[in-house]
Amino acid sequence: MGVLTINLLSAEGYKKVSSVTVCGYPLSIFFIVVNEFCERFSYYGMKAVLVLYFRYFLRWDDDLAITIYHTFVALCYLTPILGAIVADSWLGKFKTIVYLSIVYTLGQVVMAISAIHDITDANKDGTPDNMTFHVALSMVGLILIALGTGGIKPCVAAFGGDQFNEHQEKQRSTFFSIFYLSINAGSLLSTIITPILRAQECGIYSQQKCYPLAFGVPAALMVVALIVFIVGSRMYTKVAPKGNIMLEVCKCIWYAVKNRFRNRSSSIPKREHWMDWADEKYEKLLIAQIKMVLKVLFLYIPLPMFWTLFDQQGSRWTLQATTMDGDFVSLCLFKLFLMSTVNPILILGFVPIVDSVIYPLIAKCGLNFTPLKRMTVGMFMAALAFIAAALVQLQIDVSITTHTHTHAHTHTRTHARTHARTHARTHARTHARTHAHTHTRTHTHTSDYGLRPEEDIGPNVVHMAWQIPQYFLMTMGEVVFSVTGLEFSYSQAPSNMKSVLQAGWLFTVAVGNIIVLIVAEVAQLPDQWAEYVLFAALLIFVCVVFSIMAYFYTYTDPAEVEARFAELEPEGKDNDRKRRSLELHDRKESLEEENQRKSRSSSEASSHHEAPADKATNM
Repeated sequence: MGVLTINLLSAEGYKKVSSVTVCGYPLSIFFIVVNEFCERFSYYGMKAVLVLYFRYFLRWDDDLAITIYHTFVALCYLTPILGAIVADSWLGKFKTIVYLSIVYTLGQVVMAISAIHDITDANKDGTPDNMTFHVALSMVGLILIALGTGGIKPCVAAFGGDQFNEHQEKQRSTFFSIFYLSINAGSLLSTIITPILRAQECGIYSQQKCYPLAFGVPAALMVVALIVFIVGSRMYTKVAPKGNIMLEVCKCIWYAVKNRFRNRSSSIPKREHWMDWADEKYEKLLIAQIKMVLKVLFLYIPLPMFWTLFDQQGSRWTLQATTMDGDFVSLCLFKLFLMSTVNPILILGFVPIVDSVIYPLIAKCGLNFTPLKRMTVGMFMAALAFIAAALVQLQIDVSITTHTHTHAHTHTRTHARTHARTHARTHARTHARTHAHTHTRTHTHTSDYGLRPEEDIGPNVVHMAWQIPQYFLMTMGEVVFSVTGLEFSYSQAPSNMKSVLQAGWLFTVAVGNIIVLIVAEVAQLPDQWAEYVLFAALLIFVCVVFSIMAYFYTYTDPAEVEARFAELEPEGKDNDRKRRSLELHDRKESLEEENQRKSRSSSEASSHHEAPADKATNM
């Protein structure tokens, strides 16, 4: 461990006294990594049981539960824009993270309170008497969580990057890898632990599934995250807010559109790009940077469809798992919807394999596997995952139909045959045997499809392990698509607009969740497997469109473009000033000449009219 003291000029916008280093890394980043681990545990832990909370505690049907779930996820990815604006133009990253983490923590606490059924269970029957109260608390909690997690999302990683000096590029790169690892570690542990906590029974008057504990532990982890982050306060490098580049970009774009509309006459010469109409007010460098950003944002248009399929892992696929056999003989932790842990487990394994093995092998084969080609493959694999989910759903539907019919037929036949004899005893024995072997999920208690062994799923029900192929394909698609997409966006973004593209990338996730709601509402398909096929077909279509757009995309080097403008900047500014001053001078001269010409013509006209009057007077 070493101590490095650095005094930075206030003009740089930094606030830093000293930096304690461990193995060449600032000690402050360890607080940030622990904070991120706890925050991701809190978010994904709450999210892992959210659909089931809607379905079996609030007693909503599947469609309403999924609608609210995806609306919440969309809100979580819309609020990063707000967080970026607040951090860059007002509070700075540190204060934004602290204040919104407090909001986040309050939201988690409210969610835990909303799940306590004893609060409104006046008759002590285990069922809340005032469901409106629980729904209202839940909605307040989710809104606070969305504001908190979304608001800090664009700030934490960037704040971690601020802790490094210019000569620590290698350490900074390693930090982002560790940061990503902490996200997936928090996700993995939370999706294992919170379902187990939910499976416990708790309550004052009656024992029910313990949603308060499942939400309470994530709330406690969020408290820990906040405390850990604040403890490291004196070690952080804090960059003062310098104004939001996103607002500047929006103003420049609006001015270009407005100026183009004003000069829409055919007599006015056209310009090479519509953003060039902002040239009168904004610098050429800023306009060139915005052009690069807009070119990437145009490619983002088809991307929400990938997230439309991806985020249904936490909704439709979770509900699909509740209709399957979760009896793993040797791995009891995989009961029910713990299949959701397959995704983070596979991510932790696939990322190094893809980066270290698959991509190098493709390169050795002489194939130009560009980032946009990788993203196209990732989208196609996500479509295949939904086709696999549709095949599994078909088997579930057939199994449920067959077993329900078998149960009814066996029950009727046995009842008729034994009625003449010992009716009560034989009927009870036959019904119990039939129930034990053919009873499906449709006959379980409506209050829960949980992890209880007495909620019998017969051995002929489709096994939950059949979901592994669809998770495998979706995770491979995520690794190839998402990781590559972030890398591509970063490489094609100007140095001062990486946050703009980050916000744009997160916005595609929000739009993707909105598309889930729109398609599900408009399609109104009677069978779930048909809806899976519909989503897969839509993504394949979008994949084709994206591949065509990628074919015509020209890769640029933002650093090279910025360097070229930096060399020309002094001369360019002088030339712009001279050009604009000459234009103003020419306009003034032309106006003066026009005024003189008009005054001259008016005076000649008046003298011409006065001459006949004089003649008439003389006569």
